[in-house]
Amino acid sequence: MGVLEATKIGAKARESAVELPLGRILPGDCVEAMRSLPDASVDLVFADPPYNLQLGGDLNRPDGSHVDAVTDAWDRFDSFAAYDTFTRAWVTEAKRVLKPDGGLWVIGSYHNIYRVGAILQDLGFWILNDIVWRKTNPMPNFRGTRFTNAHETLLWCSQGEKAKYLFNYRAMKTLNDELQMRSDWVLPICAGGERLKEGGHKVHPTQKPEALLYRVLLATTERGDVVLDPFFGTGTTGAVATRLGREWIGCEREDGYRDAARKRIAKELPLDESALTTMQAGRAAPKVAFGALVENGLIPPGTVLFDKKRRWEATVRADGSLAYGKQAGSIHGLGKELQGAPSCNGWTFWHYEAGGEARPIDSARQIYLLAAED
Repeated sequence: MGVLEATKIGAKARESAVELPLGRILPGDCVEAMRSLPDASVDLVFADPPYNLQLGGDLNRPDGSHVDAVTDAWDRFDSFAAYDTFTRAWVTEAKRVLKPDGGLWVIGSYHNIYRVGAILQDLGFWILNDIVWRKTNPMPNFRGTRFTNAHETLLWCSQGEKAKYLFNYRAMKTLNDELQMRSDWVLPICAGGERLKEGGHKVHPTQKPEALLYRVLLATTERGDVVLDPFFGTGTTGAVATRLGREWIGCEREDGYRDAARKRIAKELPLDESALTTMQAGRAAPKVAFGALVENGLIPPGTVLFDKKRRWEATVRADGSLAYGKQAGSIHGLGKELQGAPSCNGWTFWHYEAGGEARPIDSARQIYLLAAED
């Protein structure tokens, strides 16, 4: 099983790019929309399909308020057979439009992910990993009849057992404390300013956090790659793809979601080239825990960090590494090299501008930790 090493930065040619509706949201049924795309024209598919929750009625919190999504029409199917037919149809189209070395991600819960996984295997996909997204702030089990559902599952697949695929191993290691990225990801659910609302109500009940898509796209695409999202919703995939310099295509049948997605993505600005460069090689740097702040936007790529005396200024890159001229490394490693010191605590050495004052980046880490506890 081969792995394409990510040694190219934005140099991959995009066949049939002229024919592709890049940066557009295709209306209507996703299967019909995907049929309008050329064969082997997409580098990655990220799918967040209906979960077919099968709750059989409303779900209310103890205060009587209604829990969103459990009764929405787009999540209702008459039977498991109907859901399987729907799944097989969109997966078939996804396989057709993917390039031979393309990858597919699909996210789901216990309600649907096992059925989806079996169909993926039946149609020739090869499951590379099942990723557990463990939520730091899951919804409680209000009825007290089961364990709290605190995770969702993502399946990452290649086109087949022998197919090549892209995995930015070094960038993931830099993002994850200079340790190999594990298959259990601890991330908060979408909340706060990231959650789209209109009139005080959520625009979409199951909006995914941008940190989740950030990690998926940074791990398995390169700058300029084409990402297709057949269940675009309010555009999380498009927003993150734009930020990371990836092309995107969305499919979404709900008018309200398409409108919200367009407005959201219009506000996104691509990161400049220096910030998008990621660690591609080199020996392991000292342990850091900086990547979580980057992917959650507390210290976004492109931020300029500096030491307290402002002798050096370094730019934060997409995978959490820092760049200073031709030098690059982790917050600890680069700080150590610049000072010619045997070691460096990057958390106290590096500072950033916040509210008109210089703060150590450790203050951003404390904000992240507090948010994760909420």
